[in-house]
Amino acid sequence: MSFGIDAMRGTPPGITLLRRIRGKDWSLATYRYVVLLVTFIAYTGYHASRKPSSIVKSVLDPEHKKVNVVQPWPVGEFFVKRQLVDTEPNGSRDEGWAPFNGKDGTLKLGESDLAFLACYSLGLYVAGHLGDTLDLRLFLTIGMIGSGIFVGLFGMGYFWNIHFFWFYLVMQMVSGLFQATGWPSVVAVMGNWFGKRKRGLIMGVWNAHTSVGNISGSLLAASVLEYGWGWSFILPGAFIFWGGIIVYLFLAAYPEDVGFACPHGMASSTDTALNDEESQGRKGDVVESEKQTMQRVGSVNRTGVGLLEACFIPGVIPFALCLFFSKLVAYTFLYWLPFYLSQTAIGGQYVSVKSAGNLSTLFDVGGIFGGILAGYISDKLKARATTAASFMYAAIPAMIIYRLYGSISKTINIVLMMIAGLFINGPYSLITTAVSVDLGTHSSLRGDARALATVTAIIDGTGSVGAALGPLLTGFLSTKGWDVVFLMLIICAFIAGILLSRLIIAELTERSCSQKSIFNGEHNSGAAADASSQQPLLSDQR
Repeated sequence: MSFGIDAMRGTPPGITLLRRIRGKDWSLATYRYVVLLVTFIAYTGYHASRKPSSIVKSVLDPEHKKVNVVQPWPVGEFFVKRQLVDTEPNGSRDEGWAPFNGKDGTLKLGESDLAFLACYSLGLYVAGHLGDTLDLRLFLTIGMIGSGIFVGLFGMGYFWNIHFFWFYLVMQMVSGLFQATGWPSVVAVMGNWFGKRKRGLIMGVWNAHTSVGNISGSLLAASVLEYGWGWSFILPGAFIFWGGIIVYLFLAAYPEDVGFACPHGMASSTDTALNDEESQGRKGDVVESEKQTMQRVGSVNRTGVGLLEACFIPGVIPFALCLFFSKLVAYTFLYWLPFYLSQTAIGGQYVSVKSAGNLSTLFDVGGIFGGILAGYISDKLKARATTAASFMYAAIPAMIIYRLYGSISKTINIVLMMIAGLFINGPYSLITTAVSVDLGTHSSLRGDARALATVTAIIDGTGSVGAALGPLLTGFLSTKGWDVVFLMLIICAFIAGILLSRLIIAELTERSCSQKSIFNGEHNSGAAADASSQQPLLSDQR
């Protein structure tokens, strides 16, 4: 295959080069592994670039500093007893950084988070539709490179000695718009390559990129914090920038872009394609007449569905509203957990700014297991709504216990934090991955896979509105005490579970009817067998 044909069909240049070097193509399984890896790296970069703002909060606002800087985990200690000493030439660690070092510093930090998340949530609706009409690979590349540039520019405010609040606000807003390109795109790509069988488990493992991104972002930001808070933004910004280059070179957005048949195409029914992943054959094995009549449905030739049409897909609205409250809880922990840890005496000791950021990564470690467990359970039970709601209800006692007993010792804090992360991130992961892909390939779409990004954007966009409100409300409520903040989170988790009640009833009813039909089928077959065994006796009696 020539380079010109590859380029026309949207084949990534890196794959084209590897084809030439190897002299042969990869198998379908190999392509799937590559898609898994590249999309994992991509969204790890997205989340890593969101983490610095939570790490530097206590540096920007001097009222929030507690202790000295230590080497980042796992090299250094989590907990230190020394009081803060100035380690920066300009003394900014003692004085904070204008405009965040005034009396309204906490409020401005909350407004900065709101600006990012508001633009992110609004941008998702637009990005989802664009993702269903444009080349996903190029769209994702532009989003990642743009995100890296503007995250880095926020950090450049330190080196350029900028103290205007509007500068940091604009950087966060533009960065939020670029970040909106990520989630609809990567979920759509995954939906294009993987069928419904074991989707929850596959997506749960794959969704570990969220927690891995939070962890790597925390470690990257914390590792260079002592050289100036600006570096805490530049390093994660560079990470997502180079991730965008990898996406451009190696991500095949659609199977047909590299010569495989589309699982959601017109040649086969949606149900068959979704449940029999391995039924996808090479285009080269299709007879020439079929190749001529097969409509190309690659990443550059498809038509999408409208936002309103996607909203009417059964289950989209309930799951979107559930994610509103679920993501509010998850993002409150994402943005404020390091600050909470630096303000709370644990075992009679306070943690440093850097140590708090490092310690908060264990919440995401629990989240990794939560996403995998929720996906596995939902596959086994074939009940996404029941699984998500159960995890949200379980998150309520987990948060209460963490608030009450997390300050006893560092060991208890770590264990309870990971348990809370498991139950909080589990449903968030399930809804934004497996549920979104299920609904994006719903039978009501008649096999139109181009609803994947749109449906994902509607669900995650609605959830991101909650994600924007959570950190903002926390900025206000934290001044009244952390008990008030946790009360808000508990109420939101409860509402998230309640919103899925109707879908839970439908799942339980469907399961009950299925079991009845199986029982009746076995009973009828058994009765028929008995009748047939008795037939000779009746004949003999005659």
